[in-house]
Amino acid sequence: MNPKLYGMALLLCTPLCGYSQSPSVARAEPENYSVVTATRTPQLRSETLAPTTVITRADIERLQARSVQELLQRSPGVSISNQGGDGKLTSLFLRGTESDQILVLVDGVRYGSATAGLAAFQDLPVAQIERIEIVRGPRSALYGSEAIGGVIQIFTRDGSEAGEGAKPYFSLSAGRYDTYEGQAGLSARSERAHYNVSLSATRTDGFDACSGRAPDPVTFAGGAGCFTDNENDDDGYDRVAGSLSAGYQFDSGLKLDLHVLRADGEADFDGFVNSTETRQQIYSVSAAYRPVQIWNTKLSVSRSYDESDNLSNGAFFNTFDTQRDSVSWQNDITVFGDDLITAGVDYRNERVSSTEAFKESSRYNLGGFLQYLAVLGDHQLQAAVRDDENEQFGNQFTGNAGYGWSFLPGYKLTLSYGTAFKAPTFNDLYFPDFPGFPPASNPDLEPEESESYEIGLLGEQAWGRWSLHAYETNIDDLIALDANFTPFNVNEARIRGVELGLGTEVKQWLVNLSGTWLDARDRSNGANTGNDLARRPDWSAQLDIDRPIRWFSLGGSIYTASAAFDDPANTISLDPYVLLDLRGEVRVSDAWRVQAKLANLLDEDYETAAFFNQPGRSLFITLRYQPG
Repeated sequence: MNPKLYGMALLLCTPLCGYSQSPSVARAEPENYSVVTATRTPQLRSETLAPTTVITRADIERLQARSVQELLQRSPGVSISNQGGDGKLTSLFLRGTESDQILVLVDGVRYGSATAGLAAFQDLPVAQIERIEIVRGPRSALYGSEAIGGVIQIFTRDGSEAGEGAKPYFSLSAGRYDTYEGQAGLSARSERAHYNVSLSATRTDGFDACSGRAPDPVTFAGGAGCFTDNENDDDGYDRVAGSLSAGYQFDSGLKLDLHVLRADGEADFDGFVNSTETRQQIYSVSAAYRPVQIWNTKLSVSRSYDESDNLSNGAFFNTFDTQRDSVSWQNDITVFGDDLITAGVDYRNERVSSTEAFKESSRYNLGGFLQYLAVLGDHQLQAAVRDDENEQFGNQFTGNAGYGWSFLPGYKLTLSYGTAFKAPTFNDLYFPDFPGFPPASNPDLEPEESESYEIGLLGEQAWGRWSLHAYETNIDDLIALDANFTPFNVNEARIRGVELGLGTEVKQWLVNLSGTWLDARDRSNGANTGNDLARRPDWSAQLDIDRPIRWFSLGGSIYTASAAFDDPANTISLDPYVLLDLRGEVRVSDAWRVQAKLANLLDEDYETAAFFNQPGRSLFITLRYQPG
């Protein structure tokens, strides 16, 4: 038997629960970007089996995006829920899964809170981002917990894209709600080294975040939204952020990389606890070396913090700080010519420091993974398995398998199956009980588990690129709250969806279209059986059109979402809405640009979370200096 086929057969016949990948969303740009998130190894986007969206620095500046969530919403399968504007709690649903069922990485480091299980998208500074990779579908076989809906990895600017020599850059912006933003940085690259240092600041007076109402003072029933009577005040947000990235390659081939990111924010909102001071910090160092031609090994060490101090009318209320220390060792070995085996170990220790007395304040997780990638003519295969040992709930085995067939020039069919899981958070397991009240946590919780099936069809022709994916995800042991607000494993959910991506150029107009149809339903045996999962529109679509014309450019975006429900009982509705943005740019010189963006041109009054307001028609002007 051919040793190549024999090696693949051994791995594919291993008792694994597999899964897939499929090429990235179509975009008008002709570049075939290299991506790493889908397989933990560099791949050309056209060769990646997982549905992957790539958002580049050029996209960020062209779209004049002001927030990470604004960028992410352009990907198929993504919907956003925001509670009152800049700096306010932002939840992201990827393929209908919850925000805490999505793994978020920043430069390979887990980002977010170990207590709440959420990533603070609202605190990530767009000014420090080089690109974003959004991989849709389960990825626990490579990354472990949380990667049920997919993985979002954000890469900060590191200078590797800069030209030779040191190049400064900066921008200044101003807009409605007394919003002011600024950034300044320096990037440099030489034959062996690269670095980037950047600082940014944001300030906005904002608007009234919530139009909710307070509960009945006797029964504590009937409250809505932020559980306070409309306060009719502006709820502002301030953030100062900085990043440092550097890399150096020695004569021996050893490559060292350093990444540092810090963002300090202060947000006001409505309710009893009505402001919070946050700090996000990430530190990572990695060393990569190729002892022999077929073997590349990489060791990474990182520490991340998610810290928040909560206040009530200026008086300190409580603190929730989490710290993650991680070590990862990954080995990529080329076999049978071009096939790739990836094997490694991830270790993570999580700790909580809070003014609330958690029953347990630390835990570790140790995971080992193995992946095989192969190409046989017009056929691609991927298989991966992983075992995680967690100090709290024991072992969890996951896996995936994917297949791609280029059956005609420019056309590819993909199939995949995969399993994933999400570990309970510290709040789920150990949040302190209060005298006279039912338990607020449950240390006997089991991980949430899922299995997914997917089929995709992809095309790349002279006129553009397109992709179409259909999938089903079933999630068991969803963590819910009983009548006493105690978490327990009971719920089940079934999510079905179809995603479309299209990128083309029509008479010098760059056109990018994404669309999502979603059927996300509660399948548990209870009062909400058959109901829609909250805050997931049945369909949504995004259209971006841009046209460069000599020394200036014009563009516009339309986003539309259908109606949704805000609660599991499906009693509170969120209306459908349409958002129209216009943008323009004047290139004063090769380095200087003046940009203008008119957001929400139609002044749409809409909500993505019930009773929480969203910005109205807003104009923003930006002066940007960026040498070529």
